[in-house]
Amino acid sequence: MPSTTINPTRMELTRLKGRLKTAQRGHKLLKDKRDELMKQFMDVVRENRALRRRVEEALIRAHGSFTVASALMSPEMLEQALMCPKQSVELDMTFENVMSVDVPRYEFRTKQDDPAQIYPYGFAQTSGELDDAVSEMASVFQDMLKLAQIEKTSQLLAEEIEKTRRRVNALEYVKIPQMQENIKYITMKLDENERANTIRLMKVKDMILKEALEEKRAETAKAAGMSAN
Repeated sequence: MPSTTINPTRMELTRLKGRLKTAQRGHKLLKDKRDELMKQFMDVVRENRALRRRVEEALIRAHGSFTVASALMSPEMLEQALMCPKQSVELDMTFENVMSVDVPRYEFRTKQDDPAQIYPYGFAQTSGELDDAVSEMASVFQDMLKLAQIEKTSQLLAEEIEKTRRRVNALEYVKIPQMQENIKYITMKLDENERANTIRLMKVKDMILKEALEEKRAETAKAAGMSAN
């Protein structure tokens, strides 16, 4: 039985068949989109894993260098050396459409191209380990930015995959079976009505034939009585 009250008419049947065809086509497109999103997501996850490992290793090296530098230099000297940075950066964010998902794209650039500008201090009163730490942090910054971009992309793709999966399941297990059940119900009702009309027509035909036969018999009997007289 249908889940909702519907009119078992041919017009409703035609409308439901059209909706079913559209739903089945949409179901296929959504499944294709889900599969492609999964492929894109897995590629991003693999890239994220490799990049995160590289960033973590670079940060460990930078932290080790800072630890050694802080052991060789007094806290006041270390703070004074890093107090006034020379280099500054600009960050631009744009968006790229990936399977109808707007994912961020970060672009990082320094205001000065001279690599030596990353050191905001003179080299006479500082340790070489501090130079290594600053250099390591400067080199890992691009990877950290790329990692943030990839992780945000993977989050947005995961959310879109989940939404697409729910839509696919709603069509596959609820909407399409419901429309198929309604079409089956209307078809059955129309067949029943057609059979009932056929039976009524047969009964009417039998009644007409019976009346015609009785009229013929009456005419025959009347003719026979007239002949006897």
